[in-house]
Amino acid sequence: MKHRTIIEPFKIKSVEPITLSTEEQRAEFLTKAHFNPFLLQSNQVIIDLLTDSGTSAMSADQWAGIMKGDESYAGSNSWLSMENAVKHLTGMEYVLPTHQGRAAERIIYSHLGGKGKTFISNTHFDTTRANIEYSGADALDIPIQESYNTSLIHPFKGNMDTNKLKELIQVKGAENIGAVILTVTNNSGGGQPVSMANTKEVSQICKEHDILLLLDCCRVAENAYFIKHREEGFENYTYEEIAQEMFSLVNGAAMSSKKDALVNMGGFLSLRDKEIAKECTNMLIITEGFSTYGGLSGRDMEALAIGLKEVFDPNYLHYRIRSTTYLGEKLNEMGVPVMMPIGGHAVYVDAQKLYPHIPAREYPGQALACELYLKGGIRTVEIGSVMFGKYDDDRNLITAPMELVRLAIPRRVYTQSHIEYVIETFEEILKDASSISGYEITEEPKFLRHFTAKFKPL
Repeated sequence: MKHRTIIEPFKIKSVEPITLSTEEQRAEFLTKAHFNPFLLQSNQVIIDLLTDSGTSAMSADQWAGIMKGDESYAGSNSWLSMENAVKHLTGMEYVLPTHQGRAAERIIYSHLGGKGKTFISNTHFDTTRANIEYSGADALDIPIQESYNTSLIHPFKGNMDTNKLKELIQVKGAENIGAVILTVTNNSGGGQPVSMANTKEVSQICKEHDILLLLDCCRVAENAYFIKHREEGFENYTYEEIAQEMFSLVNGAAMSSKKDALVNMGGFLSLRDKEIAKECTNMLIITEGFSTYGGLSGRDMEALAIGLKEVFDPNYLHYRIRSTTYLGEKLNEMGVPVMMPIGGHAVYVDAQKLYPHIPAREYPGQALACELYLKGGIRTVEIGSVMFGKYDDDRNLITAPMELVRLAIPRRVYTQSHIEYVIETFEEILKDASSISGYEITEEPKFLRHFTAKFKPL
C-alpha cells in the first residue's frame, strides 16, 4: 500500500519550545530589526526557514558521540574519526578540519586567488563569492540558461554551461583561472542539482587546460539523491557511491558540514595536491587551530563523522527530498510562483513574479521576506538583488538575474503540521500581493550586505 502521508523516519526525543507571537508584536519586532530578518531574535520567530546551515537536529548516535569526544589538542581520537569519514567519502589524501565552510573557503581562495585571478562556477554562493572577491579576484557565474526560467522543468538546472566555460578559458587564459567550482546542489540557483554527466564534462575541460576543479559539496548527499532518481545509469548505485564518484572527478572540495553532515558546527577542506595542502595547512594553523582540530572541539568532530554516514541513509534522504517537494508542490498548486522542479533543501519563491509591480531596484524579495514574517512569524532569506546586487561606478544598482526568496528547511526539525502552517501563511500572502510595496537600503556594509543591511519600506 502506498501512503499519501510523508512520515518522519525518526521519533522525537527532545523538544525545544517555540514562542508564539501576534502580528502586532511582529510588526514591532521587524521595525526594530530594520526590516531585515537576519536582525531578528530567534525567540521572535515561529518557523525559522532562514537557513538549513547548522540548524539540524542531531541524532541519538551523534549525541552519544559527543559524550565520547576526545578534546586532546593534537591527534585526538575524534579527529581520526572525522579524518577517516572524510577520506572514505572524498577519496582525498589531505583533510583540513575547519570550524565551518567559509573558513575552508577563506583558506583555499586566499591561497589560489588574488588580483588578476578569475574563479568560475555554476553559481557562487554568497560566502564563496565574498571570500574570492575579498582576495581581489573575480567570481563569474555560468549556469545553464534553463536555470533562469523558474517555471521550466529540467532535471539538472544546477549544471554549468560548458560552452561558456570553454569560451571563458580562452578569453581569460587558463593560467589566470584560480579554479572552477561546482556547487552541489546549486544553492543560489534555486537548490537545483548538478548531473554526473555535467560534472564529468567540466572535469575533462579542466584537465585539458590544467585548471583546478573544486567541489562545494555541502549538499552532496541531496545532489546524489537526484542523480540516482533522474540520471540514467545510476539506478543501482547507493547514494554514497554516487557522491564518491563525483568526488573522484575533482581536485579538491570544501564543505560546510552544517548542512549534509547534520551537525551544528563544522567543515573541512579536502585536497589531492600535496603542495597546495601544505600551504593551506600553514594558514589553517595560523588562523583556525592546529591541523588536527582546526577550530573544532573533539565532540564536534565526532558528531560530524557520524553525520557523514547517517546522511546517506535511504530512508532519511527519501523523507528529506519528499517533504521539501511536498511544500513546494502545494505552493505551486496554490499559484505561488516557485522554482521548478523543487530542490532538495529549500523551496524558492520567485518574488519578481509574485510582485510584478515592485521593480528589482526596490527589492521584491525583501518585501516577501518581511511579509512572511509579519503574517506568519516565518523567517526566510532573500536571494536576489539584496544578496547579489552590485553598483556601477555611478552607484546605480546592477540587479541580480533572479529575485528569489528561499525557504530553507532545517533537517529533522519541523513536522508536517509546521509545513502546513507555512502553506496556510502563503494563502494570506496571495490575498494582498498586489498592494505590497518595496524597500530601500538605508545602511549597508561592503561585503555580504544582506546579513546586516538596514531597510525602510517605500
